[in-house]
Amino acid sequence: MLKVAWSPLYCHPLPKGHRFPMEKYNLLPEQLLYEGTLTNESFFTPSMLDEPLILRVHTAEYWEKLKKLALTPKEIRATGFPISARLIERERLIAQGTIQCAEYALQYGIAMNIAGGTHHAFTNRGEGFCLLNDIALAARYLLDHQKAQRILIIDLDVHQGNGTAEIFRQEPAVFTFSMHGANNYPRIKEQSDCDVHLPDGTGDRLYLYELEKHLDFLFSHFEPDFVFFQAGVDVLATDKLGRLALSIDGCRQRDELVFQYCRQGQIPVVVSMGGGYSPRLADILEAHANTYRTAQFLFF
Repeated sequence: MLKVAWSPLYCHPLPKGHRFPMEKYNLLPEQLLYEGTLTNESFFTPSMLDEPLILRVHTAEYWEKLKKLALTPKEIRATGFPISARLIERERLIAQGTIQCAEYALQYGIAMNIAGGTHHAFTNRGEGFCLLNDIALAARYLLDHQKAQRILIIDLDVHQGNGTAEIFRQEPAVFTFSMHGANNYPRIKEQSDCDVHLPDGTGDRLYLYELEKHLDFLFSHFEPDFVFFQAGVDVLATDKLGRLALSIDGCRQRDELVFQYCRQGQIPVVVSMGGGYSPRLADILEAHANTYRTAQFLFF
């Protein structure tokens, strides 16, 4: 069974007019249940992320600031969210969801988190709607418990996974791969183990060609035994923050490529959903839902 992390707390209240489409975290599970892609038994509610694990990835000073809601106004602006105790609880739940997904992926080959993909969270700060780095926390959990030795992070959000790159800069057991818009946020990029900077307007054909070429190299040379996939749908042509030009079907083919490489190598994979900012919420939901449909079809 495809196991999926979700909690009602994923859908966090935001000020009216905020550009982050928070409602997708309630609508996506509803859609997947309605169409029969998932059942109620597919979903699990994450527990709360423990503080010692947070400190394996994030600095004590940063975590104290989060706990005490003591970020400066500049630091709060960088996160993009109004800070509150409920928001911090949400971030801990999401990160723990990805960790629990990692355990399920070891059993079933794949597991997915309705939220997550918080790749702009650094060791010592948050940025871009990201406060705690769920993928980094789950990867560190696997390494600490000897459940994986060679972890590949495939980040296909339109924005570079700068926080993840910084966190694992000196960690040879984790390979960070980010394929993103060259001219998009963040303005100053970090150095991943492999970065593919795509020009504005990149469409399905070039995108899928570049992705397959790099996946072939990464799976054959790095030989991962676990994969984390950041499946942001802000690569769509309709995305107001994206600058790339993928169709919804091109985005589905992207997901299928990643999943096929994992299946062929019998490598467990955890999917975190990442960003999506198309003006029509229906476009965001359809692209995200395709990720689940494709996973269900290929793995089960």
